[in-house]
Amino acid sequence: MKNIKIGFIGAGNMAQAMLKGMLNNSEIESKNIFVYDLNDKLISELEKKYGVSKCKDQKELAKKADIIILAIKPNIYPLVIDMIKNDVDLNKIVVSITPGYSIKELKIYFEKNVKIVRTMPNTPAMVGEGMTAYCIDSSIDENDENIIKNILKTFSKVEKVDEKLMDVVVATSGSSPAYVYMFIEALADGAVLGGMPRDKAYIFAAQTVLGAAQMVIETGIHPGALKDMVCSPGGTTIEAVASLEENGFRSSIIQAMKKCIEKSKKMNLQ
Repeated sequence: MKNIKIGFIGAGNMAQAMLKGMLNNSEIESKNIFVYDLNDKLISELEKKYGVSKCKDQKELAKKADIIILAIKPNIYPLVIDMIKNDVDLNKIVVSITPGYSIKELKIYFEKNVKIVRTMPNTPAMVGEGMTAYCIDSSIDENDENIIKNILKTFSKVEKVDEKLMDVVVATSGSSPAYVYMFIEALADGAVLGGMPRDKAYIFAAQTVLGAAQMVIETGIHPGALKDMVCSPGGTTIEAVASLEENGFRSSIIQAMKKCIEKSKKMNLQ
């Protein structure tokens, strides 16, 4: 992957998370990463901080990059694609990271059968612990797919899914770091209410969430069974669990995800 040129159109939080993850991998050289954003100060800072190559506009980036990552808001996808479509030939790969646009719809905007990989990463990519789903169509061959997977693996775990599941992925991993941060904050608030200093409360809460997640991944034990292992009969934990259930803990999360999925499906209409 050392000679592959990767371009980011857009340098917001998600792009920066992916960029940092990529550069932590020795297979990708900073000089081969190109960045463009309307915020010229931001990309100048990224150029100085990471040694990436700054582009003056989207067209320059599209010409230089072999893989073009559209890290922009959904509502400006059509506008940006219209700007670069004449500079994207059928040898380049376009990577979408936004909800709402199918591969078929994106190809209509490009007005040709351009190679498109639809992905949904998340911000923990910034610390190399991201989760990314991707889907492809027949325009992506095995070699293209392996290249994209290897790039995504520099900052996340990677799973291929059917395109019909991408809106579900948005709710399950794309947006869910926000839910988890809210949970950590709530745990810390409870600890502070109990008298713990806030700095220690965040450490206890965040490490516990990290450790519990790792238990699910490494043991393969059902989360319900792991929960039961903590709940002694008549003990403190089952008392807390009962209170959470009384207040609709699981139901509120499921309903939030339902709303997220519905919103994801409508993103290209805004």
